[in-house]
Amino acid sequence: MQRSTLKFTILLLVLSGLAACSEPETTGTPRVTMDAEAYAADQALLSRAQEIFQPLPDSAVSLDNPLTPEKVSLGKALYFDKRLSKNGTISCNSCHLLSGFGADAEPTSTGDGGEKGDRNSPTVLNAAFHDMQFWDGRAKDLEEQAGMPVMNPIEMAIPSKDFLEKRLREVPEYPGLFASAFPGETEPVTYLNIQRAIAAFERTLITPSRFDDFLKGATAALTVEEKDGLRAFMENGCITCHRGVGIGGSMLQKFGLQRDYRELTHSVIDDEGRKVVTGQKSDKDVFKVPGLRNVDGTAPYFHDGSVADLDSSVRIMGRAQLNRELTPEQTALIVAFLKSLTGEVPEAARPPASALEPSQR
Repeated sequence: MQRSTLKFTILLLVLSGLAACSEPETTGTPRVTMDAEAYAADQALLSRAQEIFQPLPDSAVSLDNPLTPEKVSLGKALYFDKRLSKNGTISCNSCHLLSGFGADAEPTSTGDGGEKGDRNSPTVLNAAFHDMQFWDGRAKDLEEQAGMPVMNPIEMAIPSKDFLEKRLREVPEYPGLFASAFPGETEPVTYLNIQRAIAAFERTLITPSRFDDFLKGATAALTVEEKDGLRAFMENGCITCHRGVGIGGSMLQKFGLQRDYRELTHSVIDDEGRKVVTGQKSDKDVFKVPGLRNVDGTAPYFHDGSVADLDSSVRIMGRAQLNRELTPEQTALIVAFLKSLTGEVPEAARPPASALEPSQR
């Protein structure tokens, strides 16, 4: 009798449990349905993002400048060496500070003679994936770019290629480093090889972020807020210019499509952009679209460093480029997404353990 009662009790418990599982909830969406909806939304967002952006590759190769450990090592020494400026006061790292996400946190940088430049120093991190260099796009790649600031009279002010070649040949360590980096050359210490070596080092400065994990399928790599920010970034038209592996860096665009940027940025410097290079009226206020990777760490913003914070920059871009008044909520979401683009500066970016000291000027 007792055994029969026990069996009956167990049967009732099982049946009541099954009934509870099968009954529809009337007070809210079942958890399993919520998870399915979130999964579907994440997959749709991922699919859309993968059409517009690409994750960072593991390396930034150049067919014309193959990377070797010796060349990268030489380039790193040169990048941190102040002898690449006439008076020995600044190095490449002075304006593109690798401990500061490849920028120097100044509106415009101070050159070898103490004079300020007229454009903000863009980050060198991930710049190898851009289709052009400089705000006006005048250099096609890092190799070409690397030689220009060195001889710019306001920047590093080296008076001639011969001047720098002679200076570096007299540094005891450099002839051997150049010979290892460029084997088989009778005289490897050349200005062209200086450019190639610095560019080779810069090609190693790659900073994958959580957004790259997301693009590879790990949708949990971004928070709900960051995913909403990605949606806002895409839906509001930011992807017209900021797309691809660099999330920018692939095109030139007029700054102020809808409204003169000067009214919004209160710029002190009246920079007409690419027109300065080409002389063409159609190039007035045309600038390279900056890549947005690590943008949270590279303030101040725009070509003249005229805006100090990211929130203001996003709102200004909405008005100047998209003719949109972004709400505080939209702005906050987009900024949250942009912060997910911050990666870790690679070990290669740290100063050499035994940096070559400028023993002679």
